[in-house]
Amino acid sequence: MKMKKYIVSSMPEAMKKIREDLGEDAVILNTKVITKRKLFGLVKQKSFEVVAGIDELTQPAIHKVTPPAAVSAPVQERVQEDISQQLQREIEDLKRLMQTVQQQTKQPDITPEALQPFLSYLHRQELGEELITAIRDELFVHLENEGSITVKDFEEISGTVIKKALQHLPMGGISFTKKQVHVLGPTGVGKTTTIAKMAARAVLQEKKKIGFITTDTYRIAAIEQLKTYAGLLQAPVEIAYNLEDYNNALTKLSHLDVIFVDTAGRNYKESKYVEDLRALIDFNEDAESFLVLTTTAKESDMVAVIDQFIDIPVEKFIFTKVDETNSIGTIINLMLKYNKGLAYYTDGQEVPEDIEEATIDNLLHLLFKGEPL
Repeated sequence: MKMKKYIVSSMPEAMKKIREDLGEDAVILNTKVITKRKLFGLVKQKSFEVVAGIDELTQPAIHKVTPPAAVSAPVQERVQEDISQQLQREIEDLKRLMQTVQQQTKQPDITPEALQPFLSYLHRQELGEELITAIRDELFVHLENEGSITVKDFEEISGTVIKKALQHLPMGGISFTKKQVHVLGPTGVGKTTTIAKMAARAVLQEKKKIGFITTDTYRIAAIEQLKTYAGLLQAPVEIAYNLEDYNNALTKLSHLDVIFVDTAGRNYKESKYVEDLRALIDFNEDAESFLVLTTTAKESDMVAVIDQFIDIPVEKFIFTKVDETNSIGTIINLMLKYNKGLAYYTDGQEVPEDIEEATIDNLLHLLFKGEPL
């Protein structure tokens, strides 16, 4: 028997190549699904290995040709019937082949019971499915090799997988290499309190001279709140109603090390509010911008907001209210989805205490300090 192996992306592709190489009498001897991992092992790519063969003693297939017009009608009918039967056989062969492949490619749930509590924990943390799958695979290998798995093993293995996925993203707070710091985000996420915490750290820890510009002219309470924080830090405050006011404020505060810009909280799922922001603030090269989101929001709602800011140069995310949620996985999901780093997270209302400069290690600490396994 003459045999040949094919590596293809689909079974129809395999059928075509087998017919071209071996003819109509070839038979498929074996099929196998091959899965390769890409993108840090998170994305699976599937292909098929197909082995086909033909008995070398098999007589060559007789090619049927359309009879000339002179051939009698009964002969033409028999030829058409033969062609129809051949086509039907090919369809049936293809159906059987696809059923065989589907049976071989179905992956039964063979996750050992010992791993279920750990995987359930990751699901409760709302970590993305691709990361959970990658972690599950590593846990399974450990379980096979060691015969058991502890909470410590789980955290170490999961941490290694997540670190590998996040290692290319920038972490940490203000760089202090640029004059302006823009703090952006929708209403209700705690921007003004967050900006006060960032400013207080700049003064107390970095010994920087700072000032504030607020463009949140929609809420008197927001202006008064910022003025209160500015008074405690002995920092000047300027109010900008338009781009001209904003540029004038920058000029007045140009002698300072850092100028914090507090923007209005709006429903930024609507693009018109983002356009208003672009018309009010000059996002130039001498500024770094942070997008503030709250972990108490649904991931889909946060995605809708981030998508509106896609054309604004946002360096990193800031996540607030991590003390009010057990779903830390959302932070990791959004960092990977948008290829953005993490500057800070906040875990309370105290200024300046309840803010942490982000590292991968303290993000993992948040992930694993949730409800007990």
